[in-house]
Amino acid sequence: MKIVFMGTPAFAVPCLQMLVDEGYEVAAVITQPDRPQGRKKILTPSPVKAAAEALGLPVLQPERMRRPEAVAELAAYEPELIVTAAYGQILPKAVLDLPSRGCVNVHGSLLPKYRGGAPIQRSIINGESVTGVTLMYMAEGLDTGDMIAKVEVPIEDDDTSGTLFEKLSQAGRDLLKSQMPRLLAGPVTAEPQDDSQATYAPNLSREDERIDWSAGSREIYNRIRGLVPFSGAFTLWNGETFKIWAAASPGTAASANASGASAHGDGPEPGTVLSLGQAGIEVKTGDGSLHLLTVQPAGKKAMAAGDFARGGTMKPGMVLA
Repeated sequence: MKIVFMGTPAFAVPCLQMLVDEGYEVAAVITQPDRPQGRKKILTPSPVKAAAEALGLPVLQPERMRRPEAVAELAAYEPELIVTAAYGQILPKAVLDLPSRGCVNVHGSLLPKYRGGAPIQRSIINGESVTGVTLMYMAEGLDTGDMIAKVEVPIEDDDTSGTLFEKLSQAGRDLLKSQMPRLLAGPVTAEPQDDSQATYAPNLSREDERIDWSAGSREIYNRIRGLVPFSGAFTLWNGETFKIWAAASPGTAASANASGASAHGDGPEPGTVLSLGQAGIEVKTGDGSLHLLTVQPAGKKAMAAGDFARGGTMKPGMVLA
């Protein structure tokens, strides 16, 4: 059976590698075009492209999969099954109708929850304790297709989007591997989604990355770890971006031990720096305080909050906005 694989980020690579390792015929790989990355804007291939080239597989990189020429290029490979994992574009009906065994997608949530492009980040930001992977047939809507199988993955209190991406990518690989014999054998009975239970996980915006210090400590903590290691959460200090890459989980020993010289006065406003010490920076939140562990001032590299505190430029009583 000829398979065409479609994916872009590192999340998708284990699925592609599994298909090759298990001896399935991957006729071609489709991924997003190379994009400029980093401060120097160096044109960089996607992780899936890098993996495909290492495996000696043909790679296609259409700018828009909806364009007739892109569909024609794909059709030339005569795929019998299309497997996607975080490809990054909604496939048109012309593509969905191509393979005789259909198009299946490895999605990083327990559908119908968290349909959309950022299910992993938003599950952490929203404080979920469990997520998972759904293998589904693709439909014209946004992650609306019938579900073939699911697997649950717990979200630990110290998970970041980075660690959860890794866990879910492995879970997705194993789930796809377990279901491939069924997909090859013939039509698979799949469960329709209950649209009334659907929630959405749109791609993150700049505003999603900004910390609202009037929120609760747990909510802010979840936002910080949900944005690591990608964009990172930020606040403003002295009118400049001040990124926060790690904080102590509220209520833990690390949180309790982070305080230094206190400037707690009567009712400081949220965002006020309460104390600075070797272990971190304590900031007032809507329901208490949060201890920052790793920060990044504008124009500098990320550093331990205690090291930044020793510089003396931030003082108790200053306000992060």
